[in-house]
Amino acid sequence: MTAGNLSVHLTKLEQAGYVEVVKSFRGRTPTTSACLTRRGRVAFDDYTAALRALIDPPKT
Repeated sequence: MTAGNLSVHLTKLEQAGYVEVVKSFRGRTPTTSACLTRRGRVAFDDYTAALRALIDPPKT
């Protein structure tokens, strides 16, 4: 993934409220940090639960 591609993905996730993006500098070098929000954690947990259900459906 290119830096520009990653930036687009992070922007979409931030707009959805899934991540919080903080831009800063380390010395003269720009840095970007992303943290998962509570809403993002719930969405991720729901997504992984759906994937698990597809991989290993309940036995009846």
